[in-house]
Amino acid sequence: MTREEAWQLVCEWIKNENMRKHLLAVEAAMRFYARKFGEDEEKWGLVGLLHDLDYEKHPNPPEHPQVGANFLRERGLPEDMVNAILAHADWTGVPRDTLMAKALFACDELTGFIVACALVMPNKNCVKSGLTLLSAK
Repeated sequence: MTREEAWQLVCEWIKNENMRKHLLAVEAAMRFYARKFGEDEEKWGLVGLLHDLDYEKHPNPPEHPQVGANFLRERGLPEDMVNAILAHADWTGVPRDTLMAKALFACDELTGFIVACALVMPNKNCVKSGLTLLSAK
């Protein structure tokens, strides 16, 4: 799946602009960590972009992220990517046993935290501080 195809899916499934921004933020963070760890940036970016594909229509466990994962599996997404998406939710029982799965879980939480800080304290430079967290060794 190309990045363009993934974005088209996001636009079909997700109408909320803030949710789309969340997916873009997780994609960017995943790309950063893929570079840092010498992993496939395109693959990791797609996982970040698609991880909450079903959230708008199926926000509750156990449907999320199972519905999206099943759909993506049917579309030919590799199993390691599907497993990382499933593992970002505690209730799926899928272990975070790969670096990609661990990074997705962390980036999902971290980007949410950065956005929350920026919204609560808009006059502070929370986004810059958050980016510093992302690039910290």
